[in-house]
Amino acid sequence: MIREINQDAEDRMRKAIETLRKEFTSLRAGRANPSMLDKVTVDYYGVPTPVNQLANVAVPEPRMMMIQPWDKSSLPSIEKAILKSDLGLNPSSDGQVIRIVIPQLTQERRSELVKVVKKKTEDTRVAIRNIRRDANDHIKLLEKEHEVSEDDAKRGQEDMQKATDKFIKEVDHLYTVKEQEIMEV
Repeated sequence: MIREINQDAEDRMRKAIETLRKEFTSLRAGRANPSMLDKVTVDYYGVPTPVNQLANVAVPEPRMMMIQPWDKSSLPSIEKAILKSDLGLNPSSDGQVIRIVIPQLTQERRSELVKVVKKKTEDTRVAIRNIRRDANDHIKLLEKEHEVSEDDAKRGQEDMQKATDKFIKEVDHLYTVKEQEIMEV
C-alpha cells in the first residue's frame, strides 16, 4: 500500500519536471528552437491553431527559423501572431516562407530570463514538496488507522524523502543548465 502511494507521488514529481522542461524549451536563449513557437496560436478560419499545425518549422542555422505554411493564405496571420506574441521576434516574409532571425540577447534581457527561470524552478520545487507532503500525510493516516505498522510508515516516509531529494536535485540541474545557456554570450 505504501509502495503504491510512493510510486504515485514519484509519477507526479516526474510530470512536474517534464512540465518544467517544456517551460524551459519555450524560453528564448539566443538560439533558434522550433518549440519557441509552441505557445503561439494563429487565428485560422476562426479557430486558434498552433503554428506547428499550420506550417513546417525548420532551423536551418543556429539563430534562424524558417516557417513554411502549408496554406499560403495563412502566411500573414502567422506573421501577425508571432509579432503579437511576447517572444520579441521580428518575422520577415517573402510571400512563400517566413524567416525569423533570433537576435542576440541583451544583458538586461538575459537577467530577466534568469529571473523567470528561477521562478519556474522554485515553483517546481514547491510542487514536488507538496507532492511529498501529500504522500506523507496519506502514509500517516494509514498508520493512524493501523493499516500499516509504525516501522513501515517510517520506511515509507524515508523512501519518499529520498525520492524528493532526487527530483529536487534534477530540478536544480535543469536550472543550472538553462541559466548557463541563457548567460553564454
